[in-house]
Amino acid sequence: MRAAFAAGLALVLAAAQPAAQGAAAEPVRLYAAGSLKAALGEVAASFAAKAGTPVAETYGASGLLRERIEKGEPAEIFASANMEHPAAVARARGRTVAPFATNVLCALARPEVAATPQTLLDRMLDPMVKLGISTPKADPSGDYAWEAFARAEALRPGARAALERKALQLTGGPTSPQPPKDRSVYGLVFEQRQADLFLTYRTNAVVAAREVPGLSVVDLPPALAVGATYGLTVLSDRPQAQALAAFIRSGDGQAILARHGFGPPPQQ
Repeated sequence: MRAAFAAGLALVLAAAQPAAQGAAAEPVRLYAAGSLKAALGEVAASFAAKAGTPVAETYGASGLLRERIEKGEPAEIFASANMEHPAAVARARGRTVAPFATNVLCALARPEVAATPQTLLDRMLDPMVKLGISTPKADPSGDYAWEAFARAEALRPGARAALERKALQLTGGPTSPQPPKDRSVYGLVFEQRQADLFLTYRTNAVVAAREVPGLSVVDLPPALAVGATYGLTVLSDRPQAQALAAFIRSGDGQAILARHGFGPPPQQ
């Protein structure tokens, strides 16, 4: 099956080549979750080198990108940090959606918070600890944080409401500040001391921990653990767009995603 997929991908890549040698190819317009920026940036560069077709990349909170696409922005591929946003766009256009990667929620913590998986819920509930999350509905990361809060309710009655009240929605919203180029927004949040603890994807947390000395990446305990499934829909019939989508899901594309900390898509 892998050999057949590889052969099919080679045909699609060949179809994506510019019609005339030396002709300028129109870029494939890729809209993708901000957490995919580093990984899909590398995927796009590799694809452009193989297929001869450039990729115009737009990154942001998946819910906000969905709104922009629904208002008419010309995305050809939409890669979201959940399945719901691309599924909604796909249904409206008679398209399909497929999972292509997974991630997990974790906590990013200052050293003085002294968080471990065993103490994490205590630290999250501590009124002296500033707890940051992304913006629910606008950004799936915020939705996943709320899912973790709901799980906390089973451990401690009242925890869900307390966490939803205290959580600071610092990223992923329509008016959230953007970080400088090539900087992690989460690293910036900690440098500006806006949060002591932040729930985000592990891929984001690892990057921020490299940027800001002392930050630690803390796994959520099993009772709070939340996984994220990333979905992709192709909104164009252009062979180049079809080829990029196939490349993201190919062995080469998946290897790049894995190097950036993403897991494989669920078995279908």
